Amino acid sequence: MILVLVQAMHSVDEYAFKLYDVFGPARFVSRLVSDDLPTGFAVMNIGLVSLGVWCYLARVRPGHLSARLWVWPWVVVEGANGIGHSVIALERGQYFPGVVTAPLLLATSLYLGVRLMRSGRT
Repeated sequence: MILVLVQAMHSVDEYAFKLYDVFGPARFVSRLVSDDLPTGFAVMNIGLVSLGVWCYLARVRPGHLSARLWVWPWVVVEGANGIGHSVIALERGQYFPGVVTAPLLLATSLYLGVRLMRSGRT
């Protein structure tokens, strides 16, 4: 659940600094939902965080047999997200929306990934 909460913080960071204005893929995804980029971006991120909450409440917390299958994609995607924002900011030599919370995503996903690997079954 911590990884989902960090993603929620990351989404707010991206929204506040208008990732949808400076990053083509964010514009594309936002336009899938609305012609108004801020609205589309918000709806998509609310959907993402809602999916994360569902994964936790319906699969992970009750110890469902498929829990690990739901957690691993989150670990991979959020780790890549943390790395991606950091690399883009370094490459551009300036602030990039989401880079403030990117290290939290990376650290949390690494921690969770290590815990999953140590617990035996991957």
